[in-house]
Amino acid sequence: MQNRISSFQPLIDTQSRIIILGSIPGVKSLEKQQYYAHPQNKFWKIIFELLNEEFTEDYTQRIETLKKHHIALWDVIDSCERKGSLDSEIKNEEANQIAELLEEHPTVKAIFCNGGKSYKNLQKLLGKNYKLPIFLLPSTSPLHTVSFEKKLEEWKRILEFLG
Repeated sequence: MQNRISSFQPLIDTQSRIIILGSIPGVKSLEKQQYYAHPQNKFWKIIFELLNEEFTEDYTQRIETLKKHHIALWDVIDSCERKGSLDSEIKNEEANQIAELLEEHPTVKAIFCNGGKSYKNLQKLLGKNYKLPIFLLPSTSPLHTVSFEKKLEEWKRILEFLG
């Protein structure tokens, strides 16, 4: 029997225009209680590059940068059993209340999934014809071996909804 792990609270406010959804935090993120805490994960580097902000390791400043640019963050999975950090090891998952969160935050105009697992789960949860556009972005995980430049190029789609 593996330990049950849980997602973090959503980072969202009344100004959020987009939401980025991961699957569930990895081991390093759970340890540090921070989204995308693994040093090899490119999430923060991509976000700061896209937003033309000076990169920082300070988690509080990272969250402030997301808020400043009206970006919400959460995970599709509320809790599950998992050995290690691989999405392929996720078992007995329970979903977060994504639809309810989006109802409470009507300023959100698009959903972006960080990787295939969150995208597949979200489509099961909300259906393929949900009222908001749902985009699959390449995972920022180091296990997804696409170049940083290619990931960055694909992630530029978020900018259309932030203007």
